[in-house]
Amino acid sequence: MKFTVDKHERYVVIEPLTDFLDGGAAAKLKGEFMLRNTGGQRNIVLNLCHVADADEDGLRMGLLARRLCKASGGLFILTGLNDRLLTLLKMANMEGYFKTAPTVSAAEDMIFGNEIRLDLRTGQHDEV
Repeated sequence: MKFTVDKHERYVVIEPLTDFLDGGAAAKLKGEFMLRNTGGQRNIVLNLCHVADADEDGLRMGLLARRLCKASGGLFILTGLNDRLLTLLKMANMEGYFKTAPTVSAAEDMIFGNEIRLDLRTGQHDEV
């Protein structure tokens, strides 16, 4: 399975280029999540705009990314979800585990809001 990685200063967007997300695809994505997180990236957006369907293993791979991001104070956000994927998340009782956004731009807004909160909480905001 192929996917694209679009790196930004405060987040990375990973976009699987497949119409079905299964265990094999999930294993490759898990490796990418770990690589990005250990490389200092605490915010990951998984854009599923090309994914039409998934099995349970395909959905569960996001749990690792969520744990990695959360442990470092970041966010893991699913975007580009179609109705089928939303239904699958609900059927697997996993919709409450993931933050979702309708677009990558909306996910970016969520990330920047979280980053501002973290900066204010830790007192790392720039003095004017």
